[in-house]
Amino acid sequence: MKGLAVDSSITKISIAAKNDDYTVTASYDIGMKQSETLLPAIGYVLEKAGLTPQDLDYTCICQGPGSFTGLRLGFAAVKAFECAVKKTLYGISTLKANAWALENLSTLVVSVIDAKKDRFYATAYKNGTELFSEDDYPYEKLAELLNKCEETSFVLAGPLPDCKVFCENVAPLLNGKTVNVPKAVPPATDALFAITEKMISEGKAPLAEYDGPVYLRVSEAEENISKTK
Repeated sequence: MKGLAVDSSITKISIAAKNDDYTVTASYDIGMKQSETLLPAIGYVLEKAGLTPQDLDYTCICQGPGSFTGLRLGFAAVKAFECAVKKTLYGISTLKANAWALENLSTLVVSVIDAKKDRFYATAYKNGTELFSEDDYPYEKLAELLNKCEETSFVLAGPLPDCKVFCENVAPLLNGKTVNVPKAVPPATDALFAITEKMISEGKAPLAEYDGPVYLRVSEAEENISKTK
């Protein structure tokens, strides 16, 4: 199948085009310059993969949680793309995409994204089954949930800087559990392609026109507005 995948949910954005048996991926860790990079990057990976927008069977995106600005940017780009070329758009949980490369392991896999303010967006999987729901957890609450798991060790999934924050702030709260951190993390776009094509084969619906990012918490602007009411 032929697809376009976008992950703008974290600081290091990834864009990839898949043309049947081969894939072209571009990753950018450039902070606030994402907005001026995303659309040219989409054009770049499509060209290098020998594809035009009309050739695509689908598009897919990390739906969140993650960076509010990054998610809005990514959705604006792919929604415009979807409208222009009339291609279906699939949304995949960022936490699920981050854990996908490790789902064949029999061990506990904990997927995390640093949510700032002493919190993590997180969930955990065992043999592909979610053990607790995706949510915006304070350090102490996440440690409490992990301490209830019977496993004495687990593997972290997520951006390496976020895993470092976990090891510094949540790991000390665990009851002697061993935290394993991968030395490298594949781009989430690999997972987006695999998960989306599985959804298509199972007949699962793409995102509706009105669907957007999944944030798990209100934005700082929304917090400030609610305080003034």
